Amino acid sequence: MQISIDLFTVNKRFPLTISRGTTAQTTNIWVKVSQDGIEGWGEASPFSLGNHSQSTEMLQIALQQVAPILSNYHPLQRQQIQQVLQSYSIPSSAQAAIDIALYDWLGKQVNLPLWQLWGLDCDRIVPTSVTIGINSPEKAQARTIDWLKFVDIKVLKIKLGSTAGIEADKAMLLAVQEVAPVQELFVDANGGWSLEDAVTMCAWLGKLGIKYVEQPLPRGEENKLLELKKRSPLPIFVDESCMTSADIPLLANSVAGINIKLMKAGGLSEALRMVHTAKAYGLQIMFGCYSDSTLANTAAVHLSPLADYLDLDSHLNLIDDPFSGAIMQQGRLQPNNKPGLGVEYRAVGK
Repeated sequence: MQISIDLFTVNKRFPLTISRGTTAQTTNIWVKVSQDGIEGWGEASPFSLGNHSQSTEMLQIALQQVAPILSNYHPLQRQQIQQVLQSYSIPSSAQAAIDIALYDWLGKQVNLPLWQLWGLDCDRIVPTSVTIGINSPEKAQARTIDWLKFVDIKVLKIKLGSTAGIEADKAMLLAVQEVAPVQELFVDANGGWSLEDAVTMCAWLGKLGIKYVEQPLPRGEENKLLELKKRSPLPIFVDESCMTSADIPLLANSVAGINIKLMKAGGLSEALRMVHTAKAYGLQIMFGCYSDSTLANTAAVHLSPLADYLDLDSHLNLIDDPFSGAIMQQGRLQPNNKPGLGVEYRAVGK
């Protein structure tokens, strides 16, 4: 098979601020796998978890290193391909691009969309949340109103963990709730709280009807999650603390659910393993994203009937997304009936 690697830069309509910083632009990687006249597409996007970072340059170098080796294989030789990726310690986001492209190729080869190939029920897809980043109460309100005007929103994920402290978090949350009274609200602190702040905030948020709190404690403080679970009225989900299925057994007794992202998991194959592992432990499932375009988010949408919650909004916040794919209908992202991912390239601005 032939593999090509292209960079593309995307810009956010609304820059996103979380506890670790602000992102307005990213350069992602478009991977194409070609064999027998069929081309499968995948995407790698950079991300950082604080002490774990995968830059665009790192991903590009890794993909360029492994592409000539993978050219000796057929897209159906998935086990051998995975062994090559592991032997070269390819970063998870680069693995995700190849894995997604192989699935897209397979779907096109058998002329079926991936959700149908897996036998999933798209009627089970829940609404996706749209994220409101850390900001002043006034700017958070304005951002929320902008989103409500732009797209049909059923769920809002509010980023907390402000460096200004939990009183600033409270003021922002109340401001958003004031202008979004009918939307369901979730909270994601991105590891921005101490244990005691997390206990205080979970008790306060519980009284406001917030559904769950995601990643309240920093990555590396997983040993404190069980105590927080005992003291919190709200379910606790983890994101940064859970990369792959190997992390789940260590977390299962301390949390209610996990956030699966294709870039940190390494693609759809590992995402499926994470789903089954988490469900075996009685955990709930969320699918999330980084600064992914429609390409990667559509791949996740094909698995979304398996999820209890969805946070696949990054492509909705792009002003120059080069792809079209999943369709927003009444707050829900739905895959189309085209083979594979069902993603197409479009000229920016059209």
